Amino acid sequence: MGTTHTVVVDLGFGDAGKGTVVDWLCAREGARPVHAVVRFNGGAQAAHNVVTPGGRHHTFAQFGSGTFTPGVRTHLSRFMMVDPLALAAEADHLRALGVTDALARLTVEGDALLTTPYHRAANRARELARGEARHGSCGMGVGETARYALEHPDAPRVADCLSPARLRSSLTALRTRVLDEFPSAEVPSVEDCVAAYRAFASAVEIVGDSYLRLLLAEGPVVFEGAQGVLLDELHGFHPYTTWSTTTFANALDLLDGAEALRLAVVRKYATRHGPGPFVTEDAALAVPEPHNTAKTWQGAFRRGHFDAVALRYALRACDGADALAVTHADAPDVRLCTAYEDFTELPVHADLTAQESLTASLMTARPVYTGTVSSAEDVAAALRLPLALASYGPTSADKTPHGSALRPPAPARGRASIPPGRPVPGQRPATAR
Repeated sequence: MGTTHTVVVDLGFGDAGKGTVVDWLCAREGARPVHAVVRFNGGAQAAHNVVTPGGRHHTFAQFGSGTFTPGVRTHLSRFMMVDPLALAAEADHLRALGVTDALARLTVEGDALLTTPYHRAANRARELARGEARHGSCGMGVGETARYALEHPDAPRVADCLSPARLRSSLTALRTRVLDEFPSAEVPSVEDCVAAYRAFASAVEIVGDSYLRLLLAEGPVVFEGAQGVLLDELHGFHPYTTWSTTTFANALDLLDGAEALRLAVVRKYATRHGPGPFVTEDAALAVPEPHNTAKTWQGAFRRGHFDAVALRYALRACDGADALAVTHADAPDVRLCTAYEDFTELPVHADLTAQESLTASLMTARPVYTGTVSSAEDVAAALRLPLALASYGPTSADKTPHGSALRPPAPARGRASIPPGRPVPGQRPATAR
């Protein structure tokens, strides 16, 4: 059997603890060492909290959540939307925590899109214009980066940072278009951005699409997803979604047939940041959340009971998973929702009009509770998946592996197939929202 890699995906609305799971996979002893983390969707809006046994805490956004483990590299794939300014700030924080070589351990695929201050300004202006109908954007410009690239083939990419003339041209066109749409937006000059992105290009290794094959051949790699399946650009509850493919699809595409274990991450209880349907929400659930609070752009951090209906839907939307990691397993018992009054199972669509209709129904849906979730084993039973890992606290020392799901190689899998009529991941029509 060849090397088995691991793909980590959040089944919910995000914030399930992908970062702490990835950190454990990279830091654990007694296993063949993970040598790299590949980011395969999203961008600087990710917020993956990792706390080390020694008390260091960092919220990983673009660097892989295995960066605290010496020698573990980060690769930003072509599916990432890379924000060099946010990346520099993140590297500064890691440096202050004693990780002085994070940038030296980073590679970035040249075809990845650049997220710029112009995208961020347009994102925030568009969200503010929605008024009470805001979508709960993170305000980091990631969705605007995807939108702009679908409409404009000259959208700036990481490889442009190696060519000052091409970089200047693409940034000038972008700045002009943003100011045409939002004349009052406060944005920096093109020359300031060119200087910053040229510095970025000199500080990191920008690579071609063949690099990942070499990385996979060197040993085990963890693919770290961002956000959650219930926010997926096609299968999430539109319009409260992300402009990103949050399922296993991008990672399987990058793996190109290499063996991989698909590890789904869920909490013992449900959470959601910002607006949108949340059938099992219960404001009386006062579970402490030291790393998740209300945000200016996303809105409130909401809590609810375990929702097997939504999570089973997420599993069908991403064509299943091989094993389960349950975080916050030490949280108080919650109620188990196994149906809604109007739904037993949610229909899976790849059509945004149908998804918007489903969203409207979910906004008024009422949960049917049939039991209690007391343990990680209860979660695994509700989702009919083998339990691979239970997390009882924030550090790698608080994790307990279960069974053999994380040990033997998984069966070989081919490249992810795309059902007829479904857009290629990351290629949502520009008019979608």
